Amino acid sequence: MNTHSLSSSMISMSSSSSIRTPQFTTLLLPHRSSPRRKSFSFKIQAKIREIFMPALSSTMTEGKIVSWIKSEGDTLSKGDSVVVVESDKADMDVETFYDGILAAIVVDEGETAPVGAPIGLLAETAEDIAEAQAQAKSVKSASSSSSSPPQETSQSPPPPPPPAAVKSVSDGPKKITATPQAKKLAKQHKVDIASVNGTGPFGRITPADVEAAAGITPVKSNVAPVATPTPVAPKGGSSAAAPAAIPGSSNVAFTTMQSAVAKNMMESLSVPTFRVGYPVITDALDAFYEKVKPKGVTMTAILAKAVAMALVQHPVVNATCKDGKNFHYNSNINVAVAVAINGGLITPVLQNADKLDLYLLSQKWKELVGKARSKQLQPNEYNSGTFTLSNLGMFGVDRFDAILPPGQGAIMAVGASKPTVLADADGFFRVKSKMLVNVTADHRIIYGADLAAFLQTFSKIIENPESLTL
Repeated sequence: MNTHSLSSSMISMSSSSSIRTPQFTTLLLPHRSSPRRKSFSFKIQAKIREIFMPALSSTMTEGKIVSWIKSEGDTLSKGDSVVVVESDKADMDVETFYDGILAAIVVDEGETAPVGAPIGLLAETAEDIAEAQAQAKSVKSASSSSSSPPQETSQSPPPPPPPAAVKSVSDGPKKITATPQAKKLAKQHKVDIASVNGTGPFGRITPADVEAAAGITPVKSNVAPVATPTPVAPKGGSSAAAPAAIPGSSNVAFTTMQSAVAKNMMESLSVPTFRVGYPVITDALDAFYEKVKPKGVTMTAILAKAVAMALVQHPVVNATCKDGKNFHYNSNINVAVAVAINGGLITPVLQNADKLDLYLLSQKWKELVGKARSKQLQPNEYNSGTFTLSNLGMFGVDRFDAILPPGQGAIMAVGASKPTVLADADGFFRVKSKMLVNVTADHRIIYGADLAAFLQTFSKIIENPESLTL
């Protein structure tokens, strides 16, 4: 009876989750006991699986381990939260998609790892823990060796070779090179100048050479000889001296969020932007706010609602330019609002702000702010904005300019509402509350007339705020 067997083959399994099966998955095929049996039974055994750093946002390139919820040796079930990862915007729990045992932690708390790098190993059974721990040690040693910079040698570079001596040609007539003063002294002291060895540049005979040949003690001349400049090597091998450190100063590394903000700001420099300012009378808005404030409505929700209603009438201001060649009109109006949190800045998004009533919008905003403060926002809650609103009026700032976020067409900066003396249509002076708003826009798709029309519509809504509750 012929016996057929299939050797174990290595299968690499990958998925979109944060757990992937590495090359340790083995396909086992039992021997066929009888030639009459045509059915085969397969059994896939995944001994060790990697828990890798997930991409929690489209801009995330690396993540920081905030804390491990589970410890080594803990038994995990599918759906259990294993580790808390700090992305460039929020802290998020990473769940396991398999049952098993947390055999080894590769990246400890407080350390960072690039997206896709293994941060832990999940063993299927207790017998596989030792193998997983051995693999974890090899992964750690490989990552440490790749991250450590090459050691700099303290040896200074070898000095340049000395200039080669000029060889005199003995064959043929010898050309005499001497200074005029040396020739004069040679005639005066009856010295054969051809027998004098010159010590000047390129063997030139100097007056001192003639005096030495004549046995005369050289007299110090009032005229200093011309010296050839010699290059001076800079200290430390650098062309510019490093500035001295200020006493008492220290360097603090960026957090993950601050690094993301800095990267976005640099990307914004590549977009041609322009700014338009507009004054808005807020007497009616102030009265309206005092009426709805007891019902839980915030000023941020009022401004976001007014912006959304104005964007409905001016969709080009809600558009974006992603490739520099086309307009991209967004079907939804998602107003992102800048919020300062400890250690950075984030923009929670009020999605479909034009379709939500003012009271529901205020409730939604309070939930987003709470999640932002605790760094629990989901990616779609901070990266789906189509227009951004930044309000510094509560700090007494009367006006400022905002930087356009990447991937959006415009951002509005709102200043404080302050009493201002204005002349009405009858020529009488009156005191009215006025706030200044400035909009920064992408000039590739939005023009000055577009922003002017948008701001006029926004001003009319603010001056007649009762329409916000309709």
